[in-house]
Amino acid sequence: MEARGGNRASALNSGESVGYASAMPRPIRATIRAGALRHNLQAARDAAGGARIWAVVKANAYGHGLERAARALAQADGFALLDFQEAARLRLAGVTKPILMLEGFFQPLDVNLLFKYGLTPVIHNVEQVELLKHLDFPSALDLYFKVNSGMNRLGFGVDEVRVNYNTLRLIPGVREITLMTHFADAEGEEGIHAQLRWFNEMTNGLEAPRSLANSAALLRFREAREGWVRPGIALYGCSPFPDWSAAGIGLQPAMTLASELIAVQNLAPGERVGYGFGFEADKPMTIGVVACGYADGYPRHAPTGTPVLVKGQRTRLLGRVSMDMLCVDITDIEEAYIGTPVTLWGEGLPAEEVAAAAGTVAYELLCALAPRVPVHEAP
Repeated sequence: MEARGGNRASALNSGESVGYASAMPRPIRATIRAGALRHNLQAARDAAGGARIWAVVKANAYGHGLERAARALAQADGFALLDFQEAARLRLAGVTKPILMLEGFFQPLDVNLLFKYGLTPVIHNVEQVELLKHLDFPSALDLYFKVNSGMNRLGFGVDEVRVNYNTLRLIPGVREITLMTHFADAEGEEGIHAQLRWFNEMTNGLEAPRSLANSAALLRFREAREGWVRPGIALYGCSPFPDWSAAGIGLQPAMTLASELIAVQNLAPGERVGYGFGFEADKPMTIGVVACGYADGYPRHAPTGTPVLVKGQRTRLLGRVSMDMLCVDITDIEEAYIGTPVTLWGEGLPAEEVAAAAGTVAYELLCALAPRVPVHEAP
């Protein structure tokens, strides 16, 4: 096998410019495309019909950057999150649209922030109702009332719905109450029908707006598209479905995580790679070392075979992911040298596919993007 060196190394040795500033940065980077976010919001709008849209931007907008995502998603009807600091950041950034606090408030002091920043809390337990019942409201407050339709995380159960809804309805400072629930398997075989039937039974006779659909329910179930819908992962260009591709449902990836080869190694049969010697070559091979590891947010548990793009060509991860590096098979990729571009997920390689190979979900990959990874915003 012919040994491969590096184009960039040759350029450095000859004194040629390689396109970097004098302080050469580590080559990993995440690119966030504002145009993809806008496109995906329009796709959600098309699916929603006349329903209004809460753009879910919790967890730093699924790793995309809160303010950056809010700018791109400015045509949403409101923003949904759960951290009061993030809500304050949106207001300080000039966002005037409604903001929905998906977990409501956590302690009495939080209630002041609802009025200070004009926030809409989700009320999901009796303690929150009791606090509001004894509160002197400085201004009117809209509420969301969460019904537990079977997911059994947050929300009022069958014996609690009417008494607590009516208690809130009688509080003078409460303006509008919207009924909401959350579906556990909108993307799977179970679907939403059992939960939706139970929700309808528990709220029968309560005249109020409704908010039902997450991304999967919005895209799959017409009966969930009323009032306000709450798309999350779809806005960032990932499919919520295990068997429907993002491209197939008209979504574009908003985040691309990319890096470069920083070393090349030639292996003889029987030679091994990485910590624990997690991969052994069964033939002559060439491997590339990529500047990306679990400290950048790449899943450490991703196994050999996880897809990677090198120079736009599909190949595979080899061996164990380490903190700062991972190895890929470049045996059959001609002219792959030090400095060759690598895509870990995003354009050309859906995050959902990488996540599935790693036994996780795209949500985790996007949210795990590490602060040390430079982020570039593209149109």
